[in-house]
Amino acid sequence: MIEKVLDKGFIEVVDSLGSDLTVVNSARVSFGKRKKKFDKSDERLVRYLAKYKHYSPFRHLQVQFHIKAPEFVMRQWYKHVVGIETTSNSSTKDHAWNEISGRYVPVEDYYNPKVFRAQSDDNKQASEGEVEDQKAARHHWDMAMFHVKEHYEKLLKMGVAKEQARAILPLNQYTEVYWTASFQGIVNFIELRDEKTSQWEIQQYAKVMKKMMYDVYPNITEIWFNNV
Repeated sequence: MIEKVLDKGFIEVVDSLGSDLTVVNSARVSFGKRKKKFDKSDERLVRYLAKYKHYSPFRHLQVQFHIKAPEFVMRQWYKHVVGIETTSNSSTKDHAWNEISGRYVPVEDYYNPKVFRAQSDDNKQASEGEVEDQKAARHHWDMAMFHVKEHYEKLLKMGVAKEQARAILPLNQYTEVYWTASFQGIVNFIELRDEKTSQWEIQQYAKVMKKMMYDVYPNITEIWFNNV
């Protein structure tokens, strides 16, 4: 299952662990019970768990994603650790991230926005509307990208190490990661980033990921987003 995001990005579901029943059976183990079919009583239980923030049963659901996104998007994504950290010790925290390395693979793809947004007047970190002179903004963007790509490629041809040449590259370079997270971690990301004050680009990833979760865990996802 793979969905395109932005101009050259994507999200792919590589693997998943568990099903809708995983949550209810994890919760019912307290009573020594186990179900084989999801029914209305399970729906009520999931609503109860979500409403009163009994999150541990949701952590038994795990999804592995392959994500291609601009570096500036991933820098925001890295901050999400709720329902993802597997240890509490800061020296051994495991977020299940693995990223393509610019030390081994030369960078080839860069994000190119369709329009240039204007700085918000009342939010220092947000955008609002569009700049008036789109043509001029496009000119400056294209010129900057032309020069940075030209010089990066020249450095590589000269034999400069990829690990050093990449230092001149901008944050719109695309990177790829494998990210594994629990259902709780995934919906926490979606709820925080599929929100109007988030940067537009990361909103697009959150919207696509939400759509994909309905395919992976249809009942649990439907209940969660219509209950919490």
